[in-house]
Amino acid sequence: MIEKTLYIVRHGQTDLNKQGIVQGRGMNTELNSEGRKQAELFYTAYRHIPFDKIYISELKRTQQSVQQFIDLGLPVEKLSGLDELAWGKYEGQPSTPETKSAFLKIMREWTSGNLDAKFEGGESPNEVKQRQEQALEVIMGHPEEKNVLICMHGRAMRLFLCLLTGKSLKHMDDFPHQNLVLYKVIFDGQRFTITDFNNAIHLKIH
Repeated sequence: MIEKTLYIVRHGQTDLNKQGIVQGRGMNTELNSEGRKQAELFYTAYRHIPFDKIYISELKRTQQSVQQFIDLGLPVEKLSGLDELAWGKYEGQPSTPETKSAFLKIMREWTSGNLDAKFEGGESPNEVKQRQEQALEVIMGHPEEKNVLICMHGRAMRLFLCLLTGKSLKHMDDFPHQNLVLYKVIFDGQRFTITDFNNAIHLKIH
């Protein structure tokens, strides 16, 4: 029987996060000084966990967030299935009344169940779910990896937690998050159970 504990974190803060600008899959941004501090705090709090493997997205902000664990010599694998949802034409655009309105509209579409809705050049929740299912297959295909650290992205993490817990993607907003917050999920051989929900205690050390 496969038993596994997933430590799922969102990447640390970037300048675009700070400015309230959507990044998405097409923006390969770096952590800012606050993000690096968050990464340090998370490492300090969780370096005692005997991680067997680290999985990150193909965007450097996830690798930068867990670099100290990688520096310990832990094996790491990049999975494009863990990339952020692509917001298409709105990625990196300044926050304006027009863009805010567009985002509110598409969020309403998603929460009402239209999970194929997407921006021009972007991805729908259903499309993200397809690649996340492939990523999960890879992660769960290694029964010898008991403790796994996964670093990904805000919207994608919400969708991933729906996938793990069997919820419809329209309930994605049930999973709040901030930069470098932790969701700990235990797989007992049959089902995934969230045992740490939106845990930010490690960020409040100072």
